[in-house]
Amino acid sequence: MRRALVIAPNWIGDALMAQPLLSRLVKLHPRIVIDAVAPTWVAPVLERMPQVRDVYATSLAHGKLQILRRWQLASDLREVGYDAAYVLPNSLKSALIPWMAAIPLRIGYTGEHRYGLLNVRHANPGKDLRMPMVERYAALAYAPGAKAPGELPPPHLETDLNEAARVSARFNLDTRVPLLVFCPGAEYGPAKRWPPEHFAALAQMVSQSFPYTQIIALGSAKDAPLAQAIAERAPHVRNLCGQTALGEACALIARASAVVTNDSGLMHVAAALRRPLVAVFGSTDPRHTPPLSESAKVQWLHLECSPCFARECPLGHLNCLRQLSAEQVFGDLRGMLLYR
Repeated sequence: MRRALVIAPNWIGDALMAQPLLSRLVKLHPRIVIDAVAPTWVAPVLERMPQVRDVYATSLAHGKLQILRRWQLASDLREVGYDAAYVLPNSLKSALIPWMAAIPLRIGYTGEHRYGLLNVRHANPGKDLRMPMVERYAALAYAPGAKAPGELPPPHLETDLNEAARVSARFNLDTRVPLLVFCPGAEYGPAKRWPPEHFAALAQMVSQSFPYTQIIALGSAKDAPLAQAIAERAPHVRNLCGQTALGEACALIARASAVVTNDSGLMHVAAALRRPLVAVFGSTDPRHTPPLSESAKVQWLHLECSPCFARECPLGHLNCLRQLSAEQVFGDLRGMLLYR
């Protein structure tokens, strides 16, 4: 196999969970060239993966077929001459572009009954079988039903120290002192978001024990109100949510002394950048989508009602996150800042 195209997932964290598949493809086919099709909001992550040559960033709207735009992209891809396409999302429309591009091997999970669109189909995992996502994606490197041999490498992103310096200068961040990054958002829903008052209490503990530490909050514009609520209680926290592109957020995380984050895309970015981090889990399961890094610590109460995988707490109390105190998180964070 000479050229392969990857249809990337629509979420940042899922895209990072797919990188071990790319590593496995390179191991199996040392001369392979891998390109990717990815949404514009995910593309910067793919661009920082050493296995990926080119990324076709698309602005295809979620939930819309947009058949003409898919056909136009497929026409461009047809001229490249890909040998295989790996379709990682489960949706029917995600398999249209490789089919339209007449790529000979179109590989993925059956998903939404994609018979014909895919010609190498892996069986959908049962709903009661939540295998780690990295294993699910990596299995696509082999024939359906085959067991992937050996241990998978963790996701890894390349860093550009010059970019980190430029972004730090843009926001007047002092590169001589420690930087602590808060990631208070989670696109999936409120049941994955540690309360802002807990983030604020943690910030106060940090300022008392490590007074020279800079604390910033990163995320999308949707996360700005959460970060503002933190900053109102802890004014020394700078709210940069919505002010950085994803690539700039990656650059700042790359130079962070530590990161405190919900189960989110930026959690996986921090893990792939090998930064010390504390990951807070509520409605989701760290056994399914953990931060894959030896520098990561997970805080999860594992209550009887958790994980429920709901967007909002079905019981109305959100105890899985509210009962997870700032003191518990600081217990892990303190060691990271001490030995940075």
